[in-house]
Amino acid sequence: MTRLPALLRLAAVLLLAACQMSLPGSGPTRMALFGGAVTVAAPFGYCVNPASARIAEDSAVVLIGRCKDGSEADAALVTVSVGGPGSAAVLAAGGQGLADFFTSGPGRATLARSGRAGDVRILRAVTSGEDFLMLLADRSAGQYWRAVIGLRGRLVTVAAAGTEQVPLTAEKARRILDATLSALRAANPGT
Repeated sequence: MTRLPALLRLAAVLLLAACQMSLPGSGPTRMALFGGAVTVAAPFGYCVNPASARIAEDSAVVLIGRCKDGSEADAALVTVSVGGPGSAAVLAAGGQGLADFFTSGPGRATLARSGRAGDVRILRAVTSGEDFLMLLADRSAGQYWRAVIGLRGRLVTVAAAGTEQVPLTAEKARRILDATLSALRAANPGT
């Protein structure tokens, strides 16, 4: 679990930096990471923003946004954080173990943009198949959905949120999150 907090903090920093993201025209819908070990894929109407990606030796954070303003896709920012090889082993704790961690002080601190546990509340935590999903209320970011999944042995977190200027309802955020999870699974078969 020690790698998870660092990835979540990096994702929060990138989320702050890209709140206004909407790509002009169209862009790529996929991005291969780590020599093709994992592929980040965007759902229909959304594009990967390679320029905003932060890729380290064994982890990465990639942002996905609506491909163009005025499209039928809801304005949203999707953050995909990918951990190192074997990092998905933390998922062996199961839904209850993950819920216990994320509702603890250190767990909530990893989720909070500010890094302070008191700034975030978990409104709902659900298991959907092998995925662990949370509806969060962050003092800085408002409400948004986050998923914790495993892809090809790597821990992956996916967050779907609106912006301060264009908020996203919890229902729309969940639909975008689910569509992103489906796109990720299709792009990484056998996971």
